[in-house]
Amino acid sequence: MSKTRFTSLLGAAVMVMAGTLAAQAQTALKWAHVYETSEPFHTESVWAAEEIAKRTDGRYTVEVFPASQLGKEADINQGLKMGTVDIIISGSSFAAREHKPIGVTYFPYIFRDANHLLAYAKSDVFTRLAQGYEEASGNHITAVTYYGTRHTTTSDKQIKTCADMAGLKIRVPDVPAYLAMPRACGANTSPIAFAEVYLALQNGTVEGQENPLTTIDAKKFYEVQKHIALTGHIVDHLNTVVSKQLWSSLSDADKQIFSEVMLEAAERATRIVQEREAALVEDFRSRGLTVTEVDKADFEKTVLEKVTFEEFGYEKSDWEAIRAIQ
Repeated sequence: MSKTRFTSLLGAAVMVMAGTLAAQAQTALKWAHVYETSEPFHTESVWAAEEIAKRTDGRYTVEVFPASQLGKEADINQGLKMGTVDIIISGSSFAAREHKPIGVTYFPYIFRDANHLLAYAKSDVFTRLAQGYEEASGNHITAVTYYGTRHTTTSDKQIKTCADMAGLKIRVPDVPAYLAMPRACGANTSPIAFAEVYLALQNGTVEGQENPLTTIDAKKFYEVQKHIALTGHIVDHLNTVVSKQLWSSLSDADKQIFSEVMLEAAERATRIVQEREAALVEDFRSRGLTVTEVDKADFEKTVLEKVTFEEFGYEKSDWEAIRAIQ
């Protein structure tokens, strides 16, 4: 064999070996959520996936699975434990199944608005509650995204005060903290599956529901509801959660990259939601709906009189600490 031929073969072998090592060094990750591809929770997750690949020089690639492709919210939370998913976006109600105190963030009227929520996400209170969740589950929360402020819609009854909800048949998710305000005000709650809410409103199975304005718009609930009461009872949010297996395997430098990217993605999604909400109040009015400002102080007073923190496993001191954040 000639020296030139040998050198060529050696060079080819080195290239193959280098390619093999590069492939072995690349880690493919799965990021799952239950939201549609048009929603910012998906579009900004895709942005984050691309940024992670870019900032780690391709050592990590992330595929985002939207719209419950890898299961419903309970399934993908379970998937973190089983190792079938690496990253998820999920509500604090699911984190509270592992560590109840973190669910206090769903207590009615704990947050003044989205900016208060974002301040909480950067506070010592959040760090402590997130650490409690991590100790209980092993999973790590990297960011908090504003999902929207929940308001109440009705078919015929205009709501201005808490007492106006007495006897109202309303669909509410079967989450204890979500149920607190409607039940305190005397409403009759029903845990209808989300996919069936429109039909239930249309045929009168329930008279109302509660969701952020963006959801009311996206799911076209305005077609079967005449009134929107700006109860603003829960400033809803989502956590970006990394599995124990993935987080423990990352170097400190990569942990910083993942955290920075996910936090930036959460902030991007939050801005989109805030912009959409700001435009929707007048938009709904232009469509002929009655949009009513309510006496929030009346709602809050009734909830605090009739609902205890202890029944949910929450700590009043956590509620007080979050309320004090400026």
